[in-house]
Amino acid sequence: MSPDKYKKLIKLRKRLDKLDNSLIKLIKKRTNIVNEVLKLKEFKNQIVDNKRIKIILAQIKRKSVKHNIDPKITKKIWYNMIRAYIDYERRNFRKK
Repeated sequence: MSPDKYKKLIKLRKRLDKLDNSLIKLIKKRTNIVNEVLKLKEFKNQIVDNKRIKIILAQIKRKSVKHNIDPKITKKIWYNMIRAYIDYERRNFRKK
């Protein structure tokens, strides 16, 4: 890799790091909302809503196409995020 390309690579990686920091803050906000949702659930079987998951993934696909983003990428990201939060809810569920 040429020195010029390496410098550009470093700059791009710094931009990615800055963006990652913003994503962490958004994930924290999302987690706070998930905690509020979890407080409303009375039974552990209310954690997974497959119908809602399908709707969310379909919406993400449409939005991805609209914004010219590869929908395979966003589907994987959202699917994994949903699964991670399902696991989080199961670990933090408190029966009332």
